[in-house]
Amino acid sequence: MRRHIPSTRALLVFDAVARQHGVSRAAEELCLTHSAVSQQLRLLESQIGVRLVQRSARGTTLTEAGRRYHGQISGDLIRLQDHTLEAMARRTDGLRLIVGAVPVLAEGWLLPRLPGFTALQPGCSLHLQVFPTLRYMEDLPFDVGVQYDDAVWPGAHTQPLMAEACVAVCAPGGRGRAEMARGDFRAAPLLQLRSRLGAWEEWFAQAPAAMQPPENLIAGHRFDLFSMLVEAVRADLGVGLVPRYYVERALRSGELALACEHEAPSRRGYSVFVPPQRAADPLVQAFIDWVCELPTA
Repeated sequence: MRRHIPSTRALLVFDAVARQHGVSRAAEELCLTHSAVSQQLRLLESQIGVRLVQRSARGTTLTEAGRRYHGQISGDLIRLQDHTLEAMARRTDGLRLIVGAVPVLAEGWLLPRLPGFTALQPGCSLHLQVFPTLRYMEDLPFDVGVQYDDAVWPGAHTQPLMAEACVAVCAPGGRGRAEMARGDFRAAPLLQLRSRLGAWEEWFAQAPAAMQPPENLIAGHRFDLFSMLVEAVRADLGVGLVPRYYVERALRSGELALACEHEAPSRRGYSVFVPPQRAADPLVQAFIDWVCELPTA
């Protein structure tokens, strides 16, 4: 079956003309002559049977069809470049390890410790990527994963890594800090993580001496990411409930403060995931051995 795909050269020329708003500047960017750029445009228009550019004494502009087509192929060209660079990174002249991780654990716990692993494996190029949470994917592109215990990775071997404990944090000079330190949260604005709307209810259930707000415990400002929630705490929008490891450095530096001393074990924990085809890889095993020996605090 014939594929209706223009040459990459023609598409790159058209992309440059669209971005540079003219043939002359596109030719300069691409180090081509004006006539070579014009020729590629004509070839592209001839192949797809649609006029993409409007030529006039004032210069060259995109037609409506040209604007629509450029909007569609510009992202494809970027993805094609990314795929090519990714393939180049797979060359056999070096070691590479792709680690998929839940962002909160990667940012707050794993990344600060990674220099220890790279010191043990100086020839390894480590690629840290987002491991989607609670989403089914047929073929995850990771050599090893660090995720919540209930992450979905069909066929992968799992090894428990660590449990999670959550603390309530506030701005150092935050409103109501003195009351919260005594366990009085009745006037505290509770910040919510959208994926954990029941977290405050669980936390208060484990802190029977704490006085909770009279309103619904899932009311209040909501955020998609822990990083957003912590920034909201810094801005004194309210008090946030976060994994202890994620804010440990900010607590030590005084950027954040414990709203009270209570620390509640979470129902969530973390595990290491390894697909069967990577289980025997020495580099993968070296990473598993290293990460499982790290302190959890």
